[in-house]
Amino acid sequence: MIVRSRAPLRLGLAGGGTDVSPFSDEHGGFVMNVTIDKYAYATIAASDSGLVEFESLDSQCHETMAPAEVTLAPGPTQLIRGVYLRVADRLLGGRRPPVRIRAHSDAPPGSGLGSSSTMVVTLVAAFAEYFSLALGEYEIAQLAFDIERKDLGLSGGKQDQYAAAFGGFNFMEFYANDRVIVNPLRIKDWIWNELEAGLVLYFTGVSRSSAMIIDEQARNVREGKTQSIEAMHRLKQEAVQMKEALLRGDLARLADVMRSGWEAKKQSASSISNPMIDEIEALAFANGAHAAKVSGAGGGGFMMFICDPGDRVRLVRALSRSQGSVYDAHFTPHGASAWRLG
Repeated sequence: MIVRSRAPLRLGLAGGGTDVSPFSDEHGGFVMNVTIDKYAYATIAASDSGLVEFESLDSQCHETMAPAEVTLAPGPTQLIRGVYLRVADRLLGGRRPPVRIRAHSDAPPGSGLGSSSTMVVTLVAAFAEYFSLALGEYEIAQLAFDIERKDLGLSGGKQDQYAAAFGGFNFMEFYANDRVIVNPLRIKDWIWNELEAGLVLYFTGVSRSSAMIIDEQARNVREGKTQSIEAMHRLKQEAVQMKEALLRGDLARLADVMRSGWEAKKQSASSISNPMIDEIEALAFANGAHAAKVSGAGGGGFMMFICDPGDRVRLVRALSRSQGSVYDAHFTPHGASAWRLG
């Protein structure tokens, strides 16, 4: 039997960073995001050798070892090994089956599209299907969060795992003790189409480690830095305003909220923006963009722009002349899925 899975990457529309502890634990966090048709993929099959095989196609790394030798040591296959160990040791009663696991993503690590967390979600979904584990969206997302944040000790928030598991437009609430509420939004077709027609996704060409930025945000909250905490509260309220603009189809208001949210985001940590990002942002606004922001923690990766659909070609041409790359992207209503072959 072969099992395959995929889970969608996401764009953070508003509230990003408020899903990170300790802010979400102390104040509650609100995030508005949407998934796009870029995915992380995984395949699981039996291993006839009696060994476990981990293969990251993105990094061209292939590791083979005895089941008892699998560890959480850092490396290109760490996420895959982390999922294998959590599922085997916690959900299979300590049984470590010989399997071959392969994974890859449509976006590089550090892209700002939640690629690492989405990879963990698609791996969890694949394991759930392969071993007939009864896991719903909340269970898959929480398990992925536990693997990435607790087992592997990687810095980050919670929105990426829940976006990948649920899919679509979601308003998410994050509270202490890992309490999460996902509110799927029913977006009218014309709003969906108009927003998608004016969306431009741009890769800066610079992948960055989100951990440093997220650690700075968390440190600012722990140390009680007023400017950073006030910025986080503004981000939280702008997620509510973004939700209302989406539901009403007020796209001018949506652009206003995105602009102000990006300015507030830059106040939460010094490393979120830089001269390269400022230059690209200025170029975009000079060529029809109404709003701009970095997707994810900041510092590089993907940027997203909202413009009038009639100005999209002009904006794409201008950005294409810079050092990065423009990507086509469409919203998707579907979250993680897995299926069997044979």
